[in-house]
Parts: sequence; structure tokens; C-alpha cells
Amino acid sequence: MNLKDINNVFFIGIGGIGMSALARYFKFLDKNVAGYDKVATTITSDLIAMGIEVHFEDKIDVISETYKRRGDTLVIYTPAIPADHKQYNFFKQSDFKVVKRAEVLGLITKDSFCLAVAGTHGKTTTSSILAHILNETGTPLTAFLGGISEDFNSNFLIKGNEVTVVEADEYDRSFLHLSPDIACITSMDADHLDIYGEKSALDQSFIDFTKRIQPDGTLFVRNGLPINGITYGIDDDSDYCIKNLKIKNATYVFDVETPNESIRGVKFNKPGQHNLLNGLVAFAMAVQMGTPANRLAKALETFKGVKRRFTYHIKTDTLVFIDDYAHHPTEINAVHDAIAEMYPGKKNLAVFQPHLFSRTRDFGADFATSLSKFDEVILLDIYPARELPIEGIDSNWLLKQMNHDNVTLLSKEELPEKIIASQAEVILTMGAGDIGVEVEKIRKALSYEV
Repeated sequence: MNLKDINNVFFIGIGGIGMSALARYFKFLDKNVAGYDKVATTITSDLIAMGIEVHFEDKIDVISETYKRRGDTLVIYTPAIPADHKQYNFFKQSDFKVVKRAEVLGLITKDSFCLAVAGTHGKTTTSSILAHILNETGTPLTAFLGGISEDFNSNFLIKGNEVTVVEADEYDRSFLHLSPDIACITSMDADHLDIYGEKSALDQSFIDFTKRIQPDGTLFVRNGLPINGITYGIDDDSDYCIKNLKIKNATYVFDVETPNESIRGVKFNKPGQHNLLNGLVAFAMAVQMGTPANRLAKALETFKGVKRRFTYHIKTDTLVFIDDYAHHPTEINAVHDAIAEMYPGKKNLAVFQPHLFSRTRDFGADFATSLSKFDEVILLDIYPARELPIEGIDSNWLLKQMNHDNVTLLSKEELPEKIIASQAEVILTMGAGDIGVEVEKIRKALSYEV
């Protein structure tokens, strides 16, 4: 398939964070772009403002005639859509070219120098840092991000086509469509067991991904992972290693030891050592490209962050309110550790919306352990996303797994009042569902109390 021959691109699931980045890319190329999504969001509103057609009904007659021309229309879909989706089946049965987002990313990146970020956690932050520091140092790049970068206020950046930065997503084995020149693996924790069944199958997919790297390419791996590559870590024997780590005014200050040089007094402003590791591997990948390390270090200091990745909404001496995308026990542990490191001794409250019935079931004990580390916990109902309910699995089931005296199950409508009543000094909202919609309401309610 030659993308240059395509005039019209139709997206099924256009409001997804990765799908919308592709939609922006094709719009930038002056293609006709349209699509369906289940609900209206800020992302779909932004796409409409760009001149992209978006509708929210799964009906054939709402598709513009432009996109019913088989010869010059490409249909891109997300694997999360149900098998009985009417528009999807219309295009499939009419012999349109219907492909997954990952396959299109593979086509886009194959003629560029591709940097791919893989891992069960950290992909979005790492790829956003990488895009930022390469952009700051003048690299002509295109970046497809899995979150809204606060540096670009977008999940898509195009400043040239020589270099591409992408997330290598393990969900549905999507990353096996990529053939990167430089790649990293940040983590390999059990996840997406609804797809893989067992952790060993997930591990094998990462091994298969490493075989997709170009013969003269480079792989970076977090120290301790069971895959060979150039290692990175903190205060260990890694090839790229952070040394002399200190915290000054809520900023990390440290030295970086590389195989060839030492960089002193590097600064990074995102809390949490998991974020620090993300910054380190982004730095290492950019160094591997040949970008001067001292310039990259200065760019690293100016990274603002990614929305819903440890995003501050209130930050005063008496009250802190942070929102984070954490939806896996490992991510929740990382958020807790960052809070403990930055705000020792302050009472904290975690509001958590579980994501997927299957993930809640598969990691129930781990969720219970992770959440029980917080001083107070509020659980919301499980966000189903692409799934139907599983009998016996709900937030009350999760609550019963927890060894915690101060945990409550609430509706979203009750949140602001309960949060204020807790008198917590550090408040976190966490989850990958629609909990982000509640953030502004909570911020406003708390602002009256500050």
C-alpha cells in the first residue's frame, strides 16, 4: 500500500489518543479526513476545529459519500471496537483497505530514521521527552505521542520527516509492525492478559519486537530486564547511569555517566524516579543519534510534562492536587513512591478508578497492596472501556481485597465533598477511564478551600 495514492482516510475510533495523532498527520498532508467515535471529547472537538469530520453514531448513512469510494479511501480502526461494529463491517464487506493503526505507523516510519519506545509503562512520557529534547536541539522530526504533551499542547508534532518518534505499543502485538533504528524497553510487567493469556506470551512479544530492530540498530533496556541491550539505571552498573542524585526545590539534580563521557549537574523537573528513568533513556536514545549530550541535558531541564502524567492542578504549601493516568499496580506504586519522596510526612488521599474488569480481576491482589500504601483511598466504579462486566468483579470486590481501614466506595458525584472532608494535604486522582473529566470539578471545589 502506497499512502501517497490515498486521498481519503476514515478512522473508526478517531477520538483515541493514538488514532487522533494519525488523523492530525493525514490532515497535515492535506488528505480528506473523517471518522467515528463513541463519545464527544476534548480531542474530538479539537479535530472538528481542524476541519475533520467526526460523527458519533455507528450508522452507514452518516458516512460522507467521499469516503465510500473504495479506490482512494483508507480505513484505519482501533482493535478496541466491537466485532459487530456496523461501519467496520461495511468497509470490510465492501473490500476497502481496512488496517490497524499500527500497520499505518509502520508504513509511515519505514522511510525515516525511527526511534521507538516500548514497555508496559512509561511509553508516553519517554516518547514525549524524546520528542521534546530532539525538537529543542533542532532535529527535523515527526512524533506520534500517546498523550498530550504540555510542551507542544498536542499528541502530534511535525517539524520534518527525516526522523520519527513513536510509541511501540504491545497491546494486540501492535509494535510488531515497526522496524525501528533505535528502540528502548522501559518495562515488561504483566499486563493485557486479556490479549496474551500468560506473562510468558507477553515476554515473547517483546523478544519478537527486538528482532524487528534494524540490523545496525540499537536497543536500550532498563537495567534488570531479561533482554540484552545497552542498559540504563540509577546508581548501578548501567551503561547510562544517574549518579549523585539530589533533590533541590522539588527538582532532581544529578550527574549522568555514559560510555564515553560524564555530564554534571543535569536537572529534571518531573517527580518520581520512574520519570527520571524515562528521561534518562530518552537522553540516551538522542545521544545515540549523535546529538551533543550537553545540549540534550539543557533541553531535558525544560521538559514540562504530559497531561495526566503526574500533572499538578494545585500546588501550594498547604495543598497539592495531582492527576495521573496510573491504571496498573506498578504505575500506582511509582506514583506513591514519588509522593513519598517529594512530600514526606504529609497526609495523602488517592482516588482510583479501576480500568477494565479483566485487569481488575487479574491484578486484584496487587491493586489492593498498591492502593493500601496511601493514607486514605476512594474507589470509583470500574470503567469498562471495551469490556462487558465479569460476574463477581466490581469495585466492592476490590475493596474487600484491601487491608485498609480508611477506604470508601463512592460515585463520582460524591467526590468533591468527600475529598474536602478528608483534609488530606496531597490528593491524587488516578485511572485510565473518564476520571480525568472530574479533575476540573475537584480543582474548583478545592480552590475554595485553599
